[in-house]
Amino acid sequence: MGLLDQILDAQGGAQLQQLAGKFGVSEGQAKNALAQMLPALSQGIKKNATAPGGLDALMAALQGGNHQRYLEDPQELQRPEAIADGNNILGHILGSKDVSRQVAARTAEKTGLDTGILKQMLPMVAAMTMGALSKQASATGTLGQLQGGASSGASGAGSLLSLLDFDKDGSVVDDLIGLAKKFFQ
Repeated sequence: MGLLDQILDAQGGAQLQQLAGKFGVSEGQAKNALAQMLPALSQGIKKNATAPGGLDALMAALQGGNHQRYLEDPQELQRPEAIADGNNILGHILGSKDVSRQVAARTAEKTGLDTGILKQMLPMVAAMTMGALSKQASATGTLGQLQGGASSGASGAGSLLSLLDFDKDGSVVDDLIGLAKKFFQ
């Protein structure tokens, strides 16, 4: 199950309802915004995870961040702490506010939603994305493998990165290149 499906399926779609309600858009518009933002966030996660020490940092964030709460309790997304956490996540995975603004602008072009709304929505989407990754890592045992120092840590990391492999060809590199072309042409 991909990131979008995990977010949409969590608590019967309650996160999508929260997102739509908070920003005064339809659930269809919120879903479309999610679908447009997730590739950019996934690209940032992949880029960071494949950098030296990046996978360890990602695993530490997934293990210690309690991000699953954003999928388990939709009310958590409304808390100021969730927005602050989402902004911190964006800083780590996208690197700068300029890139966040580019993601919002590209999403606005594709969805017709206001860029200002999308800029506000992005931290919530980032929090939900980390929640989905955390949930997937827990479900596959990736966190336990790496925490226990298992020699199969690379395969555990591979299962986590496979969640970010959009075309399911076993390589995240082509997805990185394709996403970079899509978002930065």
